[in-house]
Amino acid sequence: MLKLFNHYVPSSTVLQVLFDAMLLFFAVIAVFVLQSKVDGAVLATVVPSAFAFAVTMMILNGALGLYRVSFGGGVRETLMRVAMSIALSIPVAYGIFQVLPWGEFAHEAMELNVVALLGFVVVARGFAVRRVGAGVLVKRIMVIGTGADAVAVEHALTHSPSRGLQVVGFFPSGPGEEVRVDPKRIIHVEGSLLATANHLRVNEIIVALKERRGGVIPLRELLDCKMAGIKVLDLSSFFERVRGQVRIDSLRASWLIYGEGFRQGWSRTLVKRIFDIVASLILLILAAPVMVLAALLIVIEDGAPVFYRQERVGLGGRLFKVTKFRSMRRDAERDGKPRWASANDDRVTRVGRFIRKVRIDELPQLFNVLKGDMSLVGPRPERPFFVDQLTRDIPFYAVRHCVKPGVTGWAQVRYQYGSSVDDAINKLQYDLYYVKNHTLFLDTVVLFETVRVVLTGDGAH
Repeated sequence: MLKLFNHYVPSSTVLQVLFDAMLLFFAVIAVFVLQSKVDGAVLATVVPSAFAFAVTMMILNGALGLYRVSFGGGVRETLMRVAMSIALSIPVAYGIFQVLPWGEFAHEAMELNVVALLGFVVVARGFAVRRVGAGVLVKRIMVIGTGADAVAVEHALTHSPSRGLQVVGFFPSGPGEEVRVDPKRIIHVEGSLLATANHLRVNEIIVALKERRGGVIPLRELLDCKMAGIKVLDLSSFFERVRGQVRIDSLRASWLIYGEGFRQGWSRTLVKRIFDIVASLILLILAAPVMVLAALLIVIEDGAPVFYRQERVGLGGRLFKVTKFRSMRRDAERDGKPRWASANDDRVTRVGRFIRKVRIDELPQLFNVLKGDMSLVGPRPERPFFVDQLTRDIPFYAVRHCVKPGVTGWAQVRYQYGSSVDDAINKLQYDLYYVKNHTLFLDTVVLFETVRVVLTGDGAH
């Protein structure tokens, strides 16, 4: 995993994107050189244009999920993803040919060659990312512990988007430790931890134990391993890096206080606010026809009102009124008692079910963003009734209120629909990752992921 602007990105994904971008870049140059009389002045125009073309195509296909590893996805799912990428990227590619300053010396054959190559890249990459097998360079990992936490670590590694991760075995921390892993994969200790790690050619050690102060954790031996160049991670750091979440069950207040991240400086606040205003205005202009149509359909099916305003908890626990398109019946809470919304809620209208699926119901929140109550990206704002309940039941829940709530967020694009306290815990773990590592780069990643969710309907709520 590579850490880019405080956000962990699979190194294999970065290499795939760079390779494809370079392939398209040099292909455009080669097509111009082979099919045109290109002099130095023309190349000075073609080179930056070819670079812009390659970057645009990679951003578009990345937003469509072309580089997102799917676990257990079949050929049909892959074909749908590839078809969607081709359907959108190829028309955009033709459009770019008209916009970029190479139109005067580009002709139809050139465009066809470049677009054909783009189609090949999309198809080849779409099927390549289905494989989560070991890469050329395999990172060998040893897990300290044999209990439930060790099982969770192995599951996370098995479903990691980063390739080439191999668990060589589980190192028992003591004779009385609970065994939840496959007994055949337990490493029989012969010598020190360092000797065992060297014998198994281990690159990384994950400590899947919650005790930290002496006891069952071999602190001295772990220090020897670290001094020998073997990377050592605790549970909190491991799940943050591999799953993009801060796990509640392995979290301590000291880690929040002394660890990296959780920066709330004025420069970040200013940049985020400018980004929110500019992006919200652009989105409102682009989405205006869709919003008008949605309003008409709501009125036709269930009458007025079109919008509903509801009290939510925002930055610092301050209350504000969120605005959304009404997707439920007018008598959805006629008894006045707040209820969790569920994935197949019978209170949702037919129009409401559709606008929820494609996130159109969220668009009026852009006015909350312009007002300053919300941000484009951040934790989902919850109702005060549920916030009070969740704050009592879930440790560190209030930490999510140290940033503005968002129209979309890291939890929304990483976790499917949730309607219970357990779901709230899972979503909080992603929210804490965002609060800890939020940057403009991560905001951009979330927005691209949101595009993918809207187009595929994955995790819509």
